[in-house]
Amino acid sequence: MKLCLILFFLFLSFISAQSKNPNNIPFNWKTDTTKTTIDLSELKVVLPRGSFQVLNYPGFIDKKKGVGQYFEREPVMVVEINGSAKAYPLNILSIHEIANDTLSGVPILATFCPLCNSGIVYDRRLKHKGENFRLDFEVSGMLRKSDMVMADKQTETWWQQLEGKGIVGELSGAELRIIPSLILSVKEFFERYPDGRILSKESGSLQAQQAYGKNYYVNYDSKNGKPYERYFDEDKLDKRLSPMERVVDIRSTGEFKIYPFSIAEEKGVINDTFNGKSIVLFYQSGVVSVLDKKEISESKDIGTVTVFNPLLNGIILTFEKKDGRFIDTNTNSVWDITGRCIAGKLKGKILKIEPSGNHFAFAWFAFHPNTKIYGVD
Repeated sequence: MKLCLILFFLFLSFISAQSKNPNNIPFNWKTDTTKTTIDLSELKVVLPRGSFQVLNYPGFIDKKKGVGQYFEREPVMVVEINGSAKAYPLNILSIHEIANDTLSGVPILATFCPLCNSGIVYDRRLKHKGENFRLDFEVSGMLRKSDMVMADKQTETWWQQLEGKGIVGELSGAELRIIPSLILSVKEFFERYPDGRILSKESGSLQAQQAYGKNYYVNYDSKNGKPYERYFDEDKLDKRLSPMERVVDIRSTGEFKIYPFSIAEEKGVINDTFNGKSIVLFYQSGVVSVLDKKEISESKDIGTVTVFNPLLNGIILTFEKKDGRFIDTNTNSVWDITGRCIAGKLKGKILKIEPSGNHFAFAWFAFHPNTKIYGVD
């Protein structure tokens, strides 16, 4: 115990000495820093613990109320489990960054790091070294490579948001399971899930509610933009893609491949195979950025990319985009951006969503520098 305390205070002194905590921000953690998978000097203390009001089991509203609170092209992170669907507006998540919630009895964690544009949903259940955990998360106030570091309240382990990995503490080395999700517009969400529910703006505090609809990272995702230098070393930017290029990642047999939004937009549909895994990506406009204009509703249209497994009834479907519609060349059936067949021989069929995440290229490369890039490598 004495050793842990000594190492802990040495860690704090090291951070201060290296200007990782130049403002001497209060640092109230009981985390076992002797257990780590990273170099502790990579962590930057940015805000005190508790600075972010995490959403814990927030309230949701139906379509009738939802379309009154949000505009049609507003981006939402959509999760569907056993026929029930919820939508988490990225703008609200950019204020809170974390939502501990449940869906169809499954404990889920909706996360969004605006600095990295990383939106991912995780399962809060974990089995590690023979022990079962059901974790609740908070924002630690620390960053690593400009990405949010989360913390669970049960063990105070620190977790990397972009990867879902425990990096410091008792659960160091553990990894959360990704729950498949889609980034859609509010309009697309309710068209696909008319009985779905969307996060209520009344879930946050009155102070937080005053921030909703606003972007506190104005022009952050501009074409020639870069991550904030106080959080990321410009010399470490990967030159293969523009830093703020949006990418979608795919994982197969322990390796990753990313797909730039710009290529997906140009093609409309990407049919690909990676390490034996067949995938298809759909691109559609009609979704705005939450990192552009001060008023989210006035921001540029960046569209969205959704990723699916094209295997259906033992057949791998091949797709194309024609006249703004997604069509499989096998049966000429028509599909929507959510992977649902809306017309033709396969009407009513649904493609399986492929686990993936949306990120800025600079952030993804920071954690996975050897990633293959579709259309580049």
